[in-house]
Amino acid sequence: MRSDINQQPPTLVILCKRPKLNQGKQRLAATLGAEPTVGLAKCFLNCALEDAAQWPGNVVLSPSSVEDLQWAQVLMADAQVIPQHSGNLGERLMQVDQELRRQGHQQLLFIGTDAPALSDLHYQAAIHGLQQTDVVLSAASDGGVTMMGSSQPWPDIIDLPWSTEDLGSALKSCCQQNGQQVEYIPPSYDVDVEADLRRLADDLYQDQRPARQQLLQQLLTLNLEERQLCTNR
Repeated sequence: MRSDINQQPPTLVILCKRPKLNQGKQRLAATLGAEPTVGLAKCFLNCALEDAAQWPGNVVLSPSSVEDLQWAQVLMADAQVIPQHSGNLGERLMQVDQELRRQGHQQLLFIGTDAPALSDLHYQAAIHGLQQTDVVLSAASDGGVTMMGSSQPWPDIIDLPWSTEDLGSALKSCCQQNGQQVEYIPPSYDVDVEADLRRLADDLYQDQRPARQQLLQQLLTLNLEERQLCTNR
């Protein structure tokens, strides 16, 4: 257990992509179409920004391209913007992590924008977890992670199996081999395929956060239950 408990909330880092046609979530686009997928991507981004607005610490937005720097700068007035550079997700994440630690940030919590089911339960667990241990992970149902936080620089995570079902276990092993303690906080899931949207719609019915309710309305326009019936015939 950590003896140097830091009561300052971690810095929340949101890795984001600018919603565009034929950019990101291509497995969704393959069944929903490009335009509905962009509409959902905008809603997902708004959910992450909604959470960021309630975050008790610093917030950093990290767009996937330097070209989207100005786009990201107007998303949230109080957020710092650090664009990602070249490389796979692990390399880009490490670059952002290293830059923020050079600036003096000590605890960093990374999320994406494709896990709108994340709730205050997850965020509070991450804050508490980083007061007790080195690394916190929220396991995703597909084997990845929806949150990854650390009070130390990440080890070399460049060659991990990013975007596969083995990522979560590989990330945990990599951190432990580097001498870091790892704690799991409550699991969640990200949205990659149409079946994830049906699960998400069920979860959002009782979620009163405004951006989540807007996302729910967007999901209802897709007639997911009818689409499922057609698929099962």
